[in-house]
This record gives sequence, structure tokens and C-alpha cells, in this order.
Amino acid sequence: MQHISSFAEEDHRDDNHHAERWFPLQCSMPAAAGMGQRLHLRRLYRAGGHAIYAGHRHCSGNRSMRAFMIVTLLLVAITMALSLAHALELPGKLRLKEATYKSVQTIYYPGFTIGGFAEIGGIVALAILLYLTPYPGARFWWTLAALVFLVAEHAVYWLVTHPVNNFWVQDVAVSKPAARFFSMLRRKQSGDWTDLRDVWEASHIARAGLAMLSLISIAVAATFFAGE
Repeated sequence: MQHISSFAEEDHRDDNHHAERWFPLQCSMPAAAGMGQRLHLRRLYRAGGHAIYAGHRHCSGNRSMRAFMIVTLLLVAITMALSLAHALELPGKLRLKEATYKSVQTIYYPGFTIGGFAEIGGIVALAILLYLTPYPGARFWWTLAALVFLVAEHAVYWLVTHPVNNFWVQDVAVSKPAARFFSMLRRKQSGDWTDLRDVWEASHIARAGLAMLSLISIAVAATFFAGE
């Protein structure tokens, strides 16, 4: 009897061990999983209560992480889309005369200015995601790369794009907060207006490239290394 009791206790401990190992997989188990797998999980559910609780906590954490990853991808994608839209306009805008070009430039306010908040949100989201990602590992480095690219993209705006923005909206009626915003880091016009145009357009090509690299990096982290 003592031998049987010892064997039962050992089997129970073994079940708990397998519960800890296998039950969290229920989070990602497809609906078409085999009946044998489901029966095995059900048996483990009866065998190890604490392991099951830990498994459910693991499942909940995975779902929250995935939801946050989706939000991050969306913010980075919006940032890339806005910059890419500017870059794709370049061939056509280079054909515009001065008066027409200046008129076209005013249409970006306030829509693209509002969309710029996604850029800040993307940087914050990537920073949080990086903090929550285990180190070291491929997913950590790809997430870090996405953050570095997006921060560089944002830096190009403040160092190159924004200083010439005030020139395009100087004849547009804007609110006082907007006027203060556009006056920050303003660049004085020197030479022909095409100089400012070339700086503005080139900055958006650079921003589009950096934003695309950021999106690719976080997409790689979210797909190829999601299980790390």
C-alpha cells in the first residue's frame, strides 16, 4: 500500500510538472486541435490546480501583450503612411510653380499635424514594448531597432522639416497655439524658395525610409520571434 501511495504521489507530481509545461499552450492552441490533445489538457486540469492558475495568468498576459503589439504596429504604420504620402507626392510637386506649390503646402494643416500625434504615440508604445520584452533575444533587438528608427525619423522632423514649416503657413490663419508651434526652430528664408522646397521634400523622403524600417523591424519582432 505504501508503494502504491508513493507511486500515486509521484504520478501526481509528474502531472503537475506537465501541467506547468503544457497548459499555457492552450492560449495558442488552434480550434482544430486534436481530441487527444484536448483530453490531455482536461486531465491536467483535474490534476494540478496551481499549475492551471499559473497557466491562465500566462494566457492573460499573452493576450494583453498581443493587443499592445497590435496597437504599436498601428501607430507605427500610421506614422509611415503619413511620411510615405509626402514622399510619393514629390515627382508631381516638383512640376508646380511657386504660387501653386505654396498653396498646396497649406493643405497639410491641420490634418497631418493631428496625425503627427501617432508618431509620438508610436515612440512611447515601442519604448514600453521594449521594456516588457525579455533581454537578451532576437525579439528584443528587433524591437530596439524599431524604436531607434522611429526616434531618428522624429528627430529628422524637428531638425530638418519643422524649421521650414513656418514658411508655408505664414499666410494661413492659424490659432495662437499653432502659430507658436510653427514658430519654434523656424529657419529664415535665404536664397530661392526652391531651396526650402528641396529641404522639406528631402526630409520627408528620409522620414518615410526610417519609418518604413521601423515598421519592418517591429513586424519581424511580432511575427518571426513572437514566441520568445
